[in-house]
Amino acid sequence: MAENSSSDNIAKKYSTLIGIVIVLSLLSIAIIVYPGGSRAGKYSVGFDWKNNYISNLFGETAINGYHNSSRLWAISAMFFLSITFSIFFVAFSKRIASKSAARVIKYFGIAAMICTFLVVTPYHDTMITIACTLTLVSMFYITVFVFKSKLHFFKILSVVCLLVFYSAMYIYYTGNFIGLLPIM
Repeated sequence: MAENSSSDNIAKKYSTLIGIVIVLSLLSIAIIVYPGGSRAGKYSVGFDWKNNYISNLFGETAINGYHNSSRLWAISAMFFLSITFSIFFVAFSKRIASKSAARVIKYFGIAAMICTFLVVTPYHDTMITIACTLTLVSMFYITVFVFKSKLHFFKILSVVCLLVFYSAMYIYYTGNFIGLLPIM
């Protein structure tokens, strides 16, 4: 019985990391089996990191007109991504002394992840807007609490994460530097 609880504790402790590995594995399969087509060439073959968006993997038909065999893998990856980061937001919120801030992180994070999963639907653009807004609120709160800690490396990571997120949103909504968006 003690051995079972030990493995449960390890799984719980590393659940976010395990989830990210699952997400990356599923997403890698989706990218490998994507039939083709991109913004650079409708009849190109396969997934091109410079010219395809992750959202290209969600359609029933690939850009080149073929049946999109990557769809199920990509939707599964988004499902596990949403679950994984929901677990992260809940776990992180438990480490915050301020109950009101903890609730914001927890509930905005979970709501953001529900909307993140829903980007695979025809409501993609609306869900992107809602998910990004909710995620940024949670990330901002997390960054504030990381800055209050002595975790200097995480302070840098928090700033980098916010900068990348804000930059991606700027590109997405303005269309400026749109060629950079697929690699962000």
